[in-house]
Amino acid sequence: MKLYSPSEIREIRDRFGFRNSKSLGQNFLTDKNIIDRIIEGSGIGPEDLVIEIGPGIGVITREAAQAAKKVIAVEIDTDLLPVLQYTLGDLDNVEVVNQDILKTDLKELIADEDFSGKVRVIGNLPYYITTPIIMKLLEEDIGAETITVMMQKEVADRLKAAPGKKECGAISLMVQYFSEVTELVKVPKTVFVPQPKVDSTVLRLDVRKEKPVETGDEEYLFKVIKAGFAQRRKTVANSLSVLGDVTREEIMKALETAGIDPVRRGETLSLKEYGRLAEALKNKG
Repeated sequence: MKLYSPSEIREIRDRFGFRNSKSLGQNFLTDKNIIDRIIEGSGIGPEDLVIEIGPGIGVITREAAQAAKKVIAVEIDTDLLPVLQYTLGDLDNVEVVNQDILKTDLKELIADEDFSGKVRVIGNLPYYITTPIIMKLLEEDIGAETITVMMQKEVADRLKAAPGKKECGAISLMVQYFSEVTELVKVPKTVFVPQPKVDSTVLRLDVRKEKPVETGDEEYLFKVIKAGFAQRRKTVANSLSVLGDVTREEIMKALETAGIDPVRRGETLSLKEYGRLAEALKNKG
């Protein structure tokens, strides 16, 4: 069954009377070369457990199942359950879980499985919940080795942006704190059915075993990073005033302690600089 074939996708939609949900990002990939690059780039091995977010009709799921020991596909849309039973029912190493990924206890899901390899996450993420899903996967520390996900190009550009780039934001540094971000492949909108309005990009996040910044309080580090980006046109000294728990004098002292020029903009600071700054601010300069 070639689920990436446009004619196969049309036949399945007609058979089940299924209508794609724009809000759930249900655009199905039709380029086998890109699918192969996703599977290969994710590093899936024969003993690995794969968690797939939003399998759709199973286009990528079937290919992942050929490479992994088991695939658990988490799908929120109940209308897709009979479709997935039809497209994946012949595979004995695929399990479909009808849940909202943002409410799913992934640690519990993984703990119930018997496998000797790595945990790999793959998926095609809806635009409006891309960053909440990624932060859930990273912050909950589910034990994943890699997270290989397709998303709208503009979101991918933000997640992989280096400090000083216009695309760089608080989310960039937060994701890069937890993982090394690599672009695997650009995906033009023309290889989807139905065709979306924008292009996509596949990123692989290699989850860090050791963080690039030593901090005893990740929550406060992220609070400082968000403050630094809150008012992009202001200097970092002025941006940090939104923190509320430090005085102007303490901010200036902390910047001096961290070796950061107070007239720089927050978007130019590196992750390590934010680490030093958060530590200094927490100690009131």
